[in-house]
Amino acid sequence: MSPNENFYHEIPEDHPRYLSLKYRHKIIEGMEKLIVAEAGLIAHGRGECFDYIFGEKTNENAKKAIEAAVALLLLAKHPVISVNGNTAALCAKELVNFSNVANAQLEVNLFYAKEGRIEAIKALLENAGAKNILGIKEDIMIEIQELSSNRRKVDPHGIKLADVVFVPLEDGDRTEALKKLGKKVIAVDLNPISRTSIWADITIVDNIVRVLPKMIEIAKKQKKLKKGELQKIIKLFNNKKNIQDALDLIIKHIEKQKKEAFKILKD
Repeated sequence: MSPNENFYHEIPEDHPRYLSLKYRHKIIEGMEKLIVAEAGLIAHGRGECFDYIFGEKTNENAKKAIEAAVALLLLAKHPVISVNGNTAALCAKELVNFSNVANAQLEVNLFYAKEGRIEAIKALLENAGAKNILGIKEDIMIEIQELSSNRRKVDPHGIKLADVVFVPLEDGDRTEALKKLGKKVIAVDLNPISRTSIWADITIVDNIVRVLPKMIEIAKKQKKLKKGELQKIIKLFNNKKNIQDALDLIIKHIEKQKKEAFKILKD
């Protein structure tokens, strides 16, 4: 048993930060297994900060974005779910489950192409039940000219052909590049003013560990709807308003915390 695995035996489940600590250690474990890049720990910590501000729960604003995102994926001709190390480490089973329910392909796409990472993520996804994973055959990969990072390498049968790309925990440069290529982009980002959030067609401002189970639940319901009903869900969604509402929620929560903190300090 590694020192990181001891965590689950040392922290009681009634600890107020149990879930946050649990996911933090899943990321650390992922790094130890080459699934997560070292920089992924920093990215996760940044997300934790925003999640704390949002009260670590899925709000109504995020639920509307999730509904629109699922509808867009179900209507897509060639939907692809882009998988990075952090997402795989946190939600491998959910990724596989959602890809099956939404009939969307999984494609591994990494910013840091450390030797062994793709193989580690592939093994993790396969253990979770994934089949026909894209983005793992170096000899067939092609490049997106709009990018210079390692993310420019995409699978010719996946992101290259995709009309809708779901990019959880994404960096902004590729979201911008995908948009310029005429693709619809769905993003999950706890920072509502990141480049990813601003450039995406649908931005889910929430934690990926809560988003994917909700997407699976909604997809099962929406698959029973007619095409026109799915189109209506998308038409009623406004991403600009979605981001504005997310920022308002941050302000509201900080004001509430400010009052509570002052009350404690006064006492």
